[in-house]
Amino acid sequence: MTAVLLALGASLAWGVADFVGPLKGRTLGTLRVLLWAQVGGLLAIGAVVAIRAQAPQEAAILLAVPAAISGILGLYAYYRGVATGTMSVVAPIAGASAIVPVLFGFAAGDRPSTPQLAGIAAAIAGVVLASREQQAGERRIAAGVGLALLAAVGFGFYFPPMHAAGAADFWWASLVFRATAAAVVAGIVVARRPSLRLRPVDLLIVAAIGIGDTIGNVLFAASSDSGLVSLTSVLASLYPIVTVLLAATVLHETVGGGQRVGIVLTLAGVVLIAAG
Repeated sequence: MTAVLLALGASLAWGVADFVGPLKGRTLGTLRVLLWAQVGGLLAIGAVVAIRAQAPQEAAILLAVPAAISGILGLYAYYRGVATGTMSVVAPIAGASAIVPVLFGFAAGDRPSTPQLAGIAAAIAGVVLASREQQAGERRIAAGVGLALLAAVGFGFYFPPMHAAGAADFWWASLVFRATAAAVVAGIVVARRPSLRLRPVDLLIVAAIGIGDTIGNVLFAASSDSGLVSLTSVLASLYPIVTVLLAATVLHETVGGGQRVGIVLTLAGVVLIAAG
């Protein structure tokens, strides 16, 4: 039960961060928001690890490095997808990342249950429907869908290595993750050279986004102590439900009828995978 609650807590933290973050990214710029969010998260987790004053005991925490590379590239794709498309469409498609840890568990010897198989089928069908929009009498791929699919892949391949790193030491794994993610974003910033200046109030908000995302990482890594990767990863992947609810409540986003069916199917698929 502890692993379940921690994974659900991660989905809540990520759901809020993945709503506020891309929203600020639309006005402030994706790289600017991502960089300062990484800095805020890194300072927070670095302070906690320093206060604990305990050295890491296992090299497995270094698995947080590939997890961070995959996760932050997925997050960059997600931010860009929201910048060009509708959050209510992009978030559920990105949440289809839940399929990856289930397939990983299957390869490792787990056997998906009937509800999980039904959930995978529903999620795939939902992604197809959510990605199509009606415009000028023609159906076409909705804006941001390609980036949302890239985000789903990035997020999906975050879960298995981070699960293993968290099982070794979730505090140090979270620090290694955030430091690596910050380094990746800093490298992109050096190459692209965007403006980095923020007003103090925006800087505080963006730093809080990074701290929220880091809380999600810590909770997921902590859930790895007592939960299967195929369970905790899928439960943590429920974050799009939070994001979609916030988008509907705050932004009053509207999508076509077929896309609404796709959004519901995708979210239902993730829930079925988690329930299985």
